[in-house]
Amino acid sequence: MTEEQLDKLRLDGTKVRVVRDALELNDVVGFVVAWDDENVLIRRPNRRVVKLKRSYAIVPASEPRPDVLTEN
Repeated sequence: MTEEQLDKLRLDGTKVRVVRDALELNDVVGFVVAWDDENVLIRRPNRRVVKLKRSYAIVPASEPRPDVLTEN
């Protein structure tokens, strides 16, 4: 995900889903807070902040969940 896309998600306040593996249970849902070259910070609904790798799939939560097994 590019810097511009992350900035748009942050400014719009769009809820995102970070897909880490094939299990939907392991997804992180929240709002983009900040990022650098390698990581992104997501604020979860419980107000805790999670630091995740930018290599994970980041999609708006309103869109269907991507199937990470078939895309890789």
